[in-house]
Amino acid sequence: MASKPRGMLYIGVTADLAARVLQHREDRGSAFCRRYGIKTLVLAEPHERIEEAIAREKALKAWKRDWKIALVERANPQWEDLFERILA
Repeated sequence: MASKPRGMLYIGVTADLAARVLQHREDRGSAFCRRYGIKTLVLAEPHERIEEAIAREKALKAWKRDWKIALVERANPQWEDLFERILA
């Protein structure tokens, strides 16, 4: 998730992506997201098992910021909000 293109970034794991994004949008998500206005879903990676998702989250959190931005821009160059797409 992001506050704006190339803005503050948030990486997390959830079993219910739509519900979690909605929490962030309503400022009921993490304190970090509330503080920095992070409400836009810019990238989501599905995983078969929660252990895989948690391992990926930890790996991404260890990445340099530039690498994270490049990952988003490869998948979503316009930094579009993907929330509506996951509801469809």
